[in-house]
Amino acid sequence: MALTRLDSDGRHKAIVAAAVPLFARKGFAGTTTRELAEAAGISEGLLFKHFPSKVMLYREILRLGCEGDPALEELATLPPSSETLVCMVRFMVRRFVLGDEAARAELDSRLRLVLHSYLEDGAYARELYETIGARVIPLFVASVEAAVAAGDLVPAPGTIANGFWFAQNVAAMVAFAALSGDGCIPYRGTPEQIVDEATRFILRGIGMTEAAIASTPARPLETAAD
Repeated sequence: MALTRLDSDGRHKAIVAAAVPLFARKGFAGTTTRELAEAAGISEGLLFKHFPSKVMLYREILRLGCEGDPALEELATLPPSSETLVCMVRFMVRRFVLGDEAARAELDSRLRLVLHSYLEDGAYARELYETIGARVIPLFVASVEAAVAAGDLVPAPGTIANGFWFAQNVAAMVAFAALSGDGCIPYRGTPEQIVDEATRFILRGIGMTEAAIASTPARPLETAAD
């Protein structure tokens, strides 16, 4: 019985693994269940046994992409502070721009999934951002408030939560522009310099003082994004 369950779990994961690059290349609407089954090396009937609809498969890809990230789990344990705010932004930019070399192909596929979602009904991107927002924005908001109280940040007009999404958009756009391989935007400097400049741009944009940015050392968590 245990062997049968293991085989079923393995097949489940194999279907997801085969679906990600296919959805990334053709989008949700442009990918057929026949193509998904062929990519996974199974029949459509077996595909539907594991995932009765493309939507359910899409949601499983989303769930696996948002859960079990040790770095995000560690990030969630940090206390709200100016240092945590700097750490969060640095981590986000490094994760998008540099990433983990071993997982770079997967990150690129998921970025492409988001872009396809923008062009289709937005459902995947919407669910992704809702999941991320629920986990990250409370700490971001609390850290901004802590930085204001410490005199390290002069709040800009607007909603703090929007500040997080503006930061995310900057980091993601840098990554989107590099998906072609050669890069579409003629940034100057090394990837490390681009990470540093984008991080500073975001932090200054949400009101962080130059002194607070400069005085916050990099944490092991931030380099773990590579």
